[in-house]
Amino acid sequence: MVESLAGVSKEAVELNLVESLEIEIKKVNVNMLQFSDDSLLFCEANTKSVFTIKVMLNCFDLASGLKVNFLKSRIGGLGVDMFEIQRFVVLLNCDVMNTPFKYLELLMGGCHKRSVFLGRRVRKD
Repeated sequence: MVESLAGVSKEAVELNLVESLEIEIKKVNVNMLQFSDDSLLFCEANTKSVFTIKVMLNCFDLASGLKVNFLKSRIGGLGVDMFEIQRFVVLLNCDVMNTPFKYLELLMGGCHKRSVFLGRRVRKD
């Protein structure tokens, strides 16, 4: 069932309902990472994308019978004003996620000037 969420997420990007995150190095668009029962969704920090994600998760809930627990969910942003994040917290009825954070033991977020950023080592210039 979780694969269906990935399919819906991909379709939402193709229909321009969600603006996915572009990784600059290879111009790869990323909108979701999944492992077991954990999903990490990426989008541009705008109301349209966040609202679409909420609708997608609610539809997934109804179609699959699997309950999305928004009270255990968190939202965060890199380079996003905290006032914007707070608006999204209210929209999704979830908590704020601090960055950097760990996902599958990889450090995600942080400062690109440091030695670790988005889960991989980078050279300091």
